[in-house]
Amino acid sequence: MKNFKKVVGLLLTLMMIFTMGGCSTKAGTDKKGIKDGVYTGEGEGKGGKIVTEITIKDSIIKEIKVIESHDTEGLSEAAIKEMIDKVIANNSPDVDMVSGASITTKGLMEAINSALAKAGANANNLAKVKKVEEKEEAAEQNYDVVVIGGGGAGMIAAIEAKNAGANVVILEKMSFVGGNTMISGGEFAASENWLQAKENIKDSADTHYNDTLKGGDNKNDKTLVRKLADNALAAATWLKDYIKVEFEDELMFFGGHSVKRSLVPKGASGGEITKKLKAKVDELKIPVKLNTKASQLVTNDKGRVTGVKAEKNGKTIMFNAKNGVVMASGGFGRNIEMRKKYNPKIDEKILSTNSVGSTGDGIVMAEAIGADLVGMEYIQTYPICDPLSGMLLYMDDARLVGGTILVNKEGKRFVEELERRDVISNAITQQTGQCTYEFWDENTTKISKIAENHPEEMKYLITNKLLVKANTIKEVADFFGVDAKELENTVNRYNTFAKSGKDTDFNKRGKLTEFGAGPYYLMKAVPAVHHTMGGIKIDDETHVISKEGKVIEGLYSAGEVTGGVHGTNRLGSNAMADISVFGRIAGVNAAKGK
Repeated sequence: MKNFKKVVGLLLTLMMIFTMGGCSTKAGTDKKGIKDGVYTGEGEGKGGKIVTEITIKDSIIKEIKVIESHDTEGLSEAAIKEMIDKVIANNSPDVDMVSGASITTKGLMEAINSALAKAGANANNLAKVKKVEEKEEAAEQNYDVVVIGGGGAGMIAAIEAKNAGANVVILEKMSFVGGNTMISGGEFAASENWLQAKENIKDSADTHYNDTLKGGDNKNDKTLVRKLADNALAAATWLKDYIKVEFEDELMFFGGHSVKRSLVPKGASGGEITKKLKAKVDELKIPVKLNTKASQLVTNDKGRVTGVKAEKNGKTIMFNAKNGVVMASGGFGRNIEMRKKYNPKIDEKILSTNSVGSTGDGIVMAEAIGADLVGMEYIQTYPICDPLSGMLLYMDDARLVGGTILVNKEGKRFVEELERRDVISNAITQQTGQCTYEFWDENTTKISKIAENHPEEMKYLITNKLLVKANTIKEVADFFGVDAKELENTVNRYNTFAKSGKDTDFNKRGKLTEFGAGPYYLMKAVPAVHHTMGGIKIDDETHVISKEGKVIEGLYSAGEVTGGVHGTNRLGSNAMADISVFGRIAGVNAAKGK
């Protein structure tokens, strides 16, 4: 009898749960069949499951909370907030997606619609509300400094301009800040840093300078490289101490560098940097004008840049800049026509890791007023990217701690794993299927923290059959149709190199780590456009230089929109040093109008 009562009680409880349909409060049903209450729903975002909690009363969506999300921090937060605001303002799930975060917003809307369905609500039967009009921007606005671009370089420039006493505004064409910095790994190359001191790694600004010149085939502007190398440590320290960026207690060894010098932000993601930069922007009360696309640099009769015309909601706004304009709008990796114009080989067949906002707008605007451009043909591909989307793969961090090998379909190594990005990418395109397979073991997974830092990416790759984990080398090889016997031979040969400390096949730099027992991992990858080295010509004080070789007064530039710093090829983790060193200089100089 006792057991019978338990079973009946359990059945009644389950019936109540199903009847409520996920509602956590007592629901009343209106004439449209919509039940008041709080409902949960699920969708699938870029990084995995998105769970929402929606409160409905009198056919009105009162509140939407995201209680679980694994998408890119910063990008997802901004996109989700914009979508939630739209849904609540219109009291309807029938709203436009956010540009640049379509996978995240699609997953969010799946979750919202799932929750609404439990309440019997949809776009057709929710109460009609008067559309809330966005407050219109003033047609003309006055600032000391106008910064174009809300990525890493732009936010850094704005912060330093504000601290130099200027009234500053940031114009960002996307609905969120962060740019390519946010979706990067965020690693920062700085010689003589605090972790090198702990590890007794001998390094210097001169060594960093020489590595960067060599990495760019000596096509770099030497004065810019000198400024970069000499000021990288101060910029990294500024990020750590003033911006409060948290760095991991480890360094990475990026290809092309002669020593291990790259600092790693918390979580091995640029999201840590952009989140902290945005927090400082907010703390300093610097206005950020989102969905505001700069379209034209305005000059006076002497050729000095005095402001920016921008477009928002179909209207033109004039942003006057008393002291200066900082162009920090990013590169052109997503602009296929511009890529083909300067380098026909980098066509639509090659995917891109870049933000959808990387379309070269700033380069076009600067050139229109006479700015010189340099190195536009130099376009870098990152070697280890998602064959489906072009997304940079954070799993590749395993390679940067020295614990992987790259093999081809035949199971053989074909390039030094810590070579320059362009060298590895070019080598990959010569292999069967124009792809590579990255091999590592469980020990490397633990050392690199890739499973800990990027669990959703690992899940995504396994689900899409781009990564396999198995107990034997033969199993991982067979999964992709890689020659298993040859892969076993390659691993055994590499282990002899690890024991002797010298790679006689490819002279791999850094520590050689022997592969141990399984499980083993094998990941398929292809190169994708990652960085455009060319752009606006600047001097080492970030003044924009004209085609006649003169300074364009009132215009400064920093970040990927500029050219000359990296020559033909950017070394990994030099981008963070670039945006930080030159972003800081641009902000201070623009504030002073010097």
